[in-house]
Amino acid sequence: MAVYEYTARDESGSKFAAIYSDVVSVAVLRQELAKIGYTLLKARRKKTPAPKCKRVKQAEVVTFVYGFAGMCSTGLSIIKSLETLQAQTVNPDFKFIISDIKHSIEAGSSLKDAFGKYSDVFSDFFLGMLDAGESGGKLSRALETSAIYLEKQADLKRKIKSVFAYPIIVGIMSLGVVASMVIFVVPVFSKLYRQLRVPLPGPTQTLVVLSVLVRDWWWVILLLIAGSVLLCRRLSKNPYVKAKWDVFKLNMPVFANLNRMVVVSRFVRTFAMLASTGVSFVRALDVASVVASNSMLTDIAGQLQQSIKAGNPVASSLKNYDIFPPMLIQLAASGEEAGALPEMLNKGVDFLDKDIDRTMNALLVKLEPALTVIMGAVVGFILIAVYLPMFDYMSHLK
Repeated sequence: MAVYEYTARDESGSKFAAIYSDVVSVAVLRQELAKIGYTLLKARRKKTPAPKCKRVKQAEVVTFVYGFAGMCSTGLSIIKSLETLQAQTVNPDFKFIISDIKHSIEAGSSLKDAFGKYSDVFSDFFLGMLDAGESGGKLSRALETSAIYLEKQADLKRKIKSVFAYPIIVGIMSLGVVASMVIFVVPVFSKLYRQLRVPLPGPTQTLVVLSVLVRDWWWVILLLIAGSVLLCRRLSKNPYVKAKWDVFKLNMPVFANLNRMVVVSRFVRTFAMLASTGVSFVRALDVASVVASNSMLTDIAGQLQQSIKAGNPVASSLKNYDIFPPMLIQLAASGEEAGALPEMLNKGVDFLDKDIDRTMNALLVKLEPALTVIMGAVVGFILIAVYLPMFDYMSHLK
């Protein structure tokens, strides 16, 4: 799709210039203008070089949505709000995206369609909220709700990253220490033992073979790693493999409870916030299943839709699945009785997020000593394997 700058004449004969985006050719542009009574006089394809990559951080999106919501709530037009936000944006990639969205809206696109072109930047939840706000006349409220939701999701991701940053750093340091010993230390002792004609025990022979593989066949190892990464990416796109992996994540040792809470938090919060802006429960479940990004929740969402269509309450429908905590189900029941289901579900997810924090901290407390023991065991094995032949040699000298 291209962007065209054109000059046209309206029904009264007045000339005007404008921009039209998402059109294939001048002929199509002429047809589109004719539908609304305009006559195309001339058109020129606008050159708008897109950046090579569109790297937009989640924090930038949250700031943008908060600003967009605030400007719309004060009565500023959508175009004026986007122009202001574009001028305030530092990231050139994001600036280009906002500019393109503005041009699409000027050309007559709906908010959802204009933002939907960048679904890798704006989530399905945000697009659903835009659609609900635009169609229901509650755009500023929908944007403010979206901003709150996106901020909470960003905080959750940040907490998860911060909690697991220490284990990752320790793992990388351990790998670096082991690699350095295998590449630089082991070959020196191996050469010494060959000169002394010392018989090598099993652990030392294993270490020597590993050192030779790493030093002489490193390129093969890199190719195997690259091939494994590509294979994993391809398999992750396979629906069957993805479904099995999603089920495994919710039942894996140690991390199963945390994964379940995170998935349920995303699912229920998305559903609750969409429902609070007037989106139907069925549509809200559709978007929530996509945001949760888990095939098991997708199946559950489909079954929940059928149950709700049959006239069953949300709470009793949720009760059929063990993945939803009893606390959430009780709050859902109370909310339905009081006519405040979205509000009660949001409160329930707030409690669930606190449980996620406690669970992550408890896991970190357990992971720290476990990683220390594993690192010590690996380094200890290498040291024993390196010095064991020396001990045997010294005993024979005595």
